[in-house]
Parts: sequence; C-alpha cells; structure tokens
Amino acid sequence: MTTYHFIGIKGTGMSALAQILEDSGETVQGSDVEKRFFTQEALEDKDITILPFSKDNIKEGLTIIAGNAFSDDHEEIVEAKRLGLTFYRYHEFLGEWLKKYTSIAVTGAHGKTSTTGLLAHVLSETYPISFLIGDGTGVGNPDSQYFVFEACEYRNHFLEYEPDYAIMTNIDFDHPDFFSSIDDVFQSFQQMAEKVKKGIVACGDDEYLQQIQAKVPVMYYGFSDTNDFQAQNVFEDEDGTTFDVFVRNTFYDSFTIPSYGNHNVLNALAVIAICHYEGMRAEDIKKIYSFQGVKRRFSEKQVGNQVLIDDYAHHPKEIEVTIEAARKKYPYRPVTVIFQPHTYTRTKTFLNEFAAALNLADHVYLCDIFGSAREDSGKLTIDDLKKLIEDCYLLDVDNVEELKQYEDHVLIFMGAGDIQKFQQAYEASIQGALNE
Repeated sequence: MTTYHFIGIKGTGMSALAQILEDSGETVQGSDVEKRFFTQEALEDKDITILPFSKDNIKEGLTIIAGNAFSDDHEEIVEAKRLGLTFYRYHEFLGEWLKKYTSIAVTGAHGKTSTTGLLAHVLSETYPISFLIGDGTGVGNPDSQYFVFEACEYRNHFLEYEPDYAIMTNIDFDHPDFFSSIDDVFQSFQQMAEKVKKGIVACGDDEYLQQIQAKVPVMYYGFSDTNDFQAQNVFEDEDGTTFDVFVRNTFYDSFTIPSYGNHNVLNALAVIAICHYEGMRAEDIKKIYSFQGVKRRFSEKQVGNQVLIDDYAHHPKEIEVTIEAARKKYPYRPVTVIFQPHTYTRTKTFLNEFAAALNLADHVYLCDIFGSAREDSGKLTIDDLKKLIEDCYLLDVDNVEELKQYEDHVLIFMGAGDIQKFQQAYEASIQGALNE
C-alpha cells in the first residue's frame, strides 16, 4: 500500500484532497513551507504529518501529488522524478479520483467556494457524500453517493475533469497572468462544458454563460423570467434572505438562506436547481438554511462594538458584492475595508476597477501587495492604487490600532494572501488593551 506525499499540502485544494484520502483509509503525509496557514489546523486534527520542504522527504514507494503553485524545478519534484515515482499534479489526481462517484463540479470566476460548500451541506444532510471545498475543507466517505468539488479555471486545470454534472456560476476576466481576455476565458469554459457527461446548471443572467454550447441539457437559473429556475419576491430581514423559486414559470417553493446579497441568492438557486434535478424533496433542500458558511467567506465575529469580517475577496466584483452584503446585513453601520491586493498582475490589470469597488466603502485601508508563489515582485506599488481611492490610508501590522477609532463600524479584512495577520494583530491589540 502506497503513501501519498503532497508537495505543498497547505494549499487550499491540496489540504482538502489530503483530508479526503485520509478519510478514505489511505496513508497521507505532506510538505510545505514552515509558515502557518489557516488550512493546516484540519490536517493536524487528522494527525497528517507535515514536513518542511526537503528532497530527503522523497523516498521509494511514495505516490507524489504536487501542488500547481510549484514548478518542475522544485527540489522535491526533481527528486521524485529522479526516482521514477508515480507523479501527479493536483488536478490530474483529482480528475482520476472523482471517477469513482457521481461527481458535481462547481466552477465559475466567482462564488465557487461558497456554492460548493452550500451544495455539499445540502446533499450531506440527506446522502453520504464526499466533498472538496476551496477553503481547505475536504471530507471523504467510502459510501459516497456524490462527490462535490470546486473546479478552478486557472491554467485550464478544470479541463482535467469529466464530471457528471457542472454548476457554472459566472464567467469573468481574472488570472491575467494566464488568460489574455474575457473571450479567452469563455473558450476555456466552453471546453469545460463539452466534458460534462449528464447536465449543466448555469446562471442565465450571465451573458457569456447564455452562449455555452453542450452535448448535455443546460438548465439556467437567475432572476430573469427566461430562466428555468427563477428567484422572485426576495425579502431580507434579520434572519437572512427569503425568496420564492419558480420552475419554468410555475411556483415551486419558498426558501430562506442565512446570508445577504443577490450573489448569495444566485448561489442558493444553483444548489436548489441541481438538487431538484436529482429528485430531492423540497423539504430536504430547505436544509439550506442551516448552512454555516465556508472559511474566509464573510466569516464574522463581534469584537466590542465592531463587527469584524474576514473574506477572501480578491477581484473587484468580489469586493463589490461583499460590501453590498455587509450593507444589507448591517444597514445602520458604516463600512471600513482593509484590503490586501493579491498578485501584481491582477492589481495592474484591474487597477481602476479595484478603486471603483473600494470607493463603495466609507473608509479604506490598503496593505502592501501580496505576490504569489508564481511571481516575486512587480513595478507597481500600493501607492498606485491608493491615489485612486477617496478616503484611503496605508496599513501595516505595526499601526493596526488606528482601526480602533471606527467604534461602531463593520471592518472587512479582504484578500487572498495573508490579510488574516492584520486582523489577528488588530484583535491582539484590542485584547492587550483590555488586559492593561
């Protein structure tokens, strides 16, 4: 019996996949940098060994699964190939693993993680399932009826999959270090659609998804009455958002979700559509209300008189809808955003769009640009973004106490890098003041 060794096990997808294999009775270990990431707590809870990167980790008998952020010249990958070990990239292995189940891929430029988590929650209330969520959550079940997984379009990794079903939330231009234009992105989604074996659930309010061609049925969802599944009569109160669902213009049922914003209604509608198509009863689908959310997606806590929100938003559209959700949930509170741009290429490409989205907040603090493992630096600086935003300041971990002045605000810490260290530093400063 082999041991699976994950190179870059703290990555969100890698961590989730490692947990799934562990739950399924496989022997799992991995390596990564020594810096602590939010994904590793779940690995530690399952007693999965995490080693510092070293070619000495690579030994005969291992099956290697390498994270996509690491190039072929990484010392562990070089050693694995020298020894002739069975070697997969993350998306290659996942593509093989999901063939054991009725698989449902969730893809789109935005909303993948939240929708995957929501679908996994609803299905798991009724069936034994396995699921992989892009927030680092993975659950394996040998008796799974379904395998729900997040399918990322970056570098066309999702073309490695042949799912039974696919949910497509939207098409937007992102990952400018790989895609050249929105049309380039569309072509990748079109190729993905051609690999789906049973059916596609797509947002019909998205102009690009309306153009998707497939060999399988495409069911559309959205607010427009041209959709197969339509949300009407949306109502928000302190318990969340309630809406009516019409299936091909006939009333189906009313549903309540514990979240706010049109994007969350659309995510829920996608889940309702796929569950309805699979023959689930409305009363079981209504368990959607008990969904507690996924990590780093509008994750809230109350600290003193402030509401602190941690969110993964790193694209202008995501910033926009997160601010919208905060204003709908807390209509009488000002919103202050603490944002850390993720990658120089994305920041440069969407500089004006980032500024427009951030200007929707009452106050903005910017942290320095977080370069990914794929890029070290760029000529752009955080000041290039700062000068485009009206009420904007720079923040580092040494001056987080400035945020205390916004006593009754909603503070949203946003970004895909290490923005959490700023929130942690701020919370520590508050705790320190209380202890004095």
